[in-house]
Amino acid sequence: MSDNQHLDVFDTIPRSAPSAAHNVQGWERAGSVATGIVMVGKGLRRGGLFGLIQIAIGGVALARGLTGHSATKALIEQSRQEFDGVRAKIERAGEELSKLQESALKATKTATITGDEDLKSPKA
Repeated sequence: MSDNQHLDVFDTIPRSAPSAAHNVQGWERAGSVATGIVMVGKGLRRGGLFGLIQIAIGGVALARGLTGHSATKALIEQSRQEFDGVRAKIERAGEELSKLQESALKATKTATITGDEDLKSPKA
């Protein structure tokens, strides 16, 4: 196997769009880096199980700030977009229902009933 075949494998890996890759920016990113550094430092000084947990959480915050990507934030944003889409569909359906109701009310105002024979004995 040559080196070119190894590179071909990496070319098939799907990559996300650049805008989706960085969803943490500005002060939020700087805050994540600072918080991560502080938490890792405190965890190292504390030691033990709680220190290890603090190091792990600090490491996640530090990685979030350094990479500029948060999987949790991406998931929340995706859910929000799906919710907005559902909300728009519901609003459109409500508008259509209102139009149908309006149309039905107009139709009943112009309709006249001449008798109730057909109601008692419908045609077969």
